[in-house]
Order: sequence, then C-alpha cells, then structure tokens
Amino acid sequence: MLKEPLASRLRPESLDEIIGQKHLVGEKGIIRKCIANQSFFSCIFYGPPGVGKTSLARVIAKELNRPCRFFNAVSDNKKDLDAIFFEASMNPGLFLILDEFHRLNKDKQDLLLPHIEDGSIILIGATTANPYHSINMAIRSRLHLFEFKALNKDDIREAIHFALQSPRGLNNEYQIKEEAINKLVNISGGDIRYCLNTLELASIASDDNIISKEIIDNIASDTKQDIDKNDDAYYNLLSAFQKSIRGSDANAAIYYLCLLAKSGDLKSIIRRLLVIAYEDIGLANPALIARTVNACKSADEVGFPEAIIPLGVHVIDLCLSPKSKSGIDAVMKAKELVDNHSYSMPEYLRYNQSGLKEEDRYDYSRYDLFHKIQYLPDEIKDINFLYFNQNAYEAKLKAVYDELKKIGRSNNLKKLKEK
Repeated sequence: MLKEPLASRLRPESLDEIIGQKHLVGEKGIIRKCIANQSFFSCIFYGPPGVGKTSLARVIAKELNRPCRFFNAVSDNKKDLDAIFFEASMNPGLFLILDEFHRLNKDKQDLLLPHIEDGSIILIGATTANPYHSINMAIRSRLHLFEFKALNKDDIREAIHFALQSPRGLNNEYQIKEEAINKLVNISGGDIRYCLNTLELASIASDDNIISKEIIDNIASDTKQDIDKNDDAYYNLLSAFQKSIRGSDANAAIYYLCLLAKSGDLKSIIRRLLVIAYEDIGLANPALIARTVNACKSADEVGFPEAIIPLGVHVIDLCLSPKSKSGIDAVMKAKELVDNHSYSMPEYLRYNQSGLKEEDRYDYSRYDLFHKIQYLPDEIKDINFLYFNQNAYEAKLKAVYDELKKIGRSNNLKKLKEK
C-alpha cells in the first residue's frame, strides 16, 4: 500500500504546529484570538504557494469543532458546490475551504453570496492571486482578507527538523548533513510543500539513511521559484524587473530577467522591454529604442534558452542609458484632458471642408504655412503638455520647439495666405 505523501502526513493538527504567519497565529494574532473566543467569519487567505493557507484553514475548522467540506475551483464543478449548499442548509455554520479561489468564475462566486450572508457557510478561500484583482467586489466586500507572508529560511529549517523528528514524518530514522539542510533551505524559495516533497524524495534515494547534499543536488537541479505566469508573483517579478531598469541597477535587472526566463514566457518579457524603452528611456536615447526592437526580434528568433543572451546584453544597455519620462508624461497629460473634456477641432482640419470659403480652407500646397497654423481647438490653443529634460537629444528638440513658439500659430488661414 502506498504511503501518504510526507507533506500531507505533516499537515498541522493545531495552531502550535503552524510554521510562520506569526502575525495571524502568534500570541497576539487575530486568528488565534478568534479561536480562543470560539468564533470565526468568512475570509480569504492570500499569499505565495506552500506557506500554509489551506493547512491553517483545516486547523481552524478542527479547533472550532465544525464540520468542514473542501472545494477546488479547478477540479470540482457546480454540482459539487450545490451539494455543499444543500448540506449547509441542513447544518448551518458549515466550513467551506475553497482552494484556488482566483480560478472560480464570476457566476460561481455570485452563488456563494447568499450562503455567506445568511451564515449557513463559513467560507475560507485560499488563493495565490491578489484578491483585489481576482475576486469580484460584491463577494470581496463581505469577506475579511488575510495576507500570508513568504516563509523565511528559519521557518523552512524548522519545517525540516520537524519532518525528521515527527512520528508522522521520518520519525528520527534519517540523518541529514548540515550542508544538505542548507541546500534544501536555499532551493525551497519559502515553499514548505516543495521542501517536504524534496526531503521525502531524498530520504528514498539515500543510502544507509543518510541524506547528503549530493542527493539533494541530484534530485533538485533547480531552485523553486514562483514563476506561474497566471499568478501575481509573476507580475511582481515583471514589476521588479522594470523598476530595476528604471533605477539603473543592472545587477538587479539581470537577476529578475533570469527569474522571468524560468517561466518560458518570452512574449511577456519582450512586451515589457518594448514598454520600458518608450516609457523609461524615451527621448533621452531614441536610438536605444530601435536597438530594443532589434534585440527583441533576435531573442524571438532564437527562442529560449539562448534568448537570454541578447536579452541580457540589451538589459544592461537599458539600465545604463540616460532616461527621460518627458514623452510618456506628455502623453498622459493629453490623455487625462481627453478623458475628461471634449472640444471641437478647427473646421479647416476636417477631411470634408465643404461649407468653408476657399480662403479659409487648408491649402495642401502651402508648405510654407504648415508650421504657422493652429491645430488645437480654440479653448486649449495655448496648452502645453511638453517639458524637456537636460540631455543632448532633448536639448535639440527644445531648441526647435522654442523657435516654433516664437513664430506662433494662427487660426486665420486667410490672413496667413496673404503673407
């Protein structure tokens, strides 16, 4: 008969066995206080994978001695949910632990509302996604949100020793070298489940019940990273990547690039680099924008794993380039105006100028007048979206801009044509 996996056997059975999350289950933690008062409420647990969200939900139901049912938003269906609703109507206060909550579609989320409101179900949803983005507001407003923190190295080390010693775990039957513990801690990325799965495999692969660093190296060639492109952790990496380039930290940018590459999502990386080139480099170094296009094209042609080479070289270029937000700032100012106000363009700019006298029409043959014509609506004819930073290229643009300002613009085309 197959053994239950180590991570499953070691699921916490009480609050005192929960590793990490002291802000929730520590002496002054809100969840510990609620259990002490024999009360609880519907809520969402959100945070990285493998930090104990579902485990704590199980412990809460056990500590309060409440019946508990499980629903997985990926593998279970509406029929399963209806059966839980029926049971709750017969037994109000039923605990429903709903895993992968962010994958529950809006219709199913709405089905939960009346049962949460009348208290027939105490919902504990677990998700790796940001609930402010992934859960509709109607249900989110009826739930308390608790953030789970990534586990630190001391937490992972505590989990390893517990697994080695617990009768439910390896029951002191294995010895583990200190360098093997250090390796396991470093590759786990704060994910207890990954750590315990690797430890279990290492115990099976060990000779004479001794777990060495070499065994860990052989069965875990890669460090565990949160790189599911459907989770918030992935978008956090994209955010850190762009901020590192914006802050001219080439070392950090290359680090985050390599993490992103583990996802294999080359398209998102290319898209982010193109945005960075226009948004953060902008008018300070227009030639670099063209080089960005070429680097992205090269990376796309070779694909991963080699794509990391042209991308990495170009990321260094982006980091150490002068930067300017003047272009994107001008666009955003104009967009804000367009989003909140409406104006009529000058009639001579319309495609069909019928109804205008010939002298008031836009003359396609008068190249000498193009830079003297007013193009903005009268109400905002003097508005200025642009500013220029202190760099060589923008200094040239500013000189041209200032010269055009001196010339001025007019909406009196008849008068302009007479000059």
